[in-house]
Amino acid sequence: MPTPKEPFDIEWNGIDYAVFPEEENVYTIFKDGQEYIKIIKDTENSWMRLDSETELPRFEADDEINALGKLIIATEQQG
Repeated sequence: MPTPKEPFDIEWNGIDYAVFPEEENVYTIFKDGQEYIKIIKDTENSWMRLDSETELPRFEADDEINALGKLIIATEQQG
């Protein structure tokens, strides 16, 4: 069983986000100290927001979600 990943911070467009890894490829993102969104990796360059009530992927393009996902990958690869 893999070791749980530790939370980490990322910055995008001058905004700080706290990233909490959940199960594989799912991340809870906090913004301004509040839970903001959950995202899941679809492909290396495509990420999706999870619906806050059903936790099912929402298939809609979102530049912020994809940018955060790319930063998450980059941060984890530096690990």
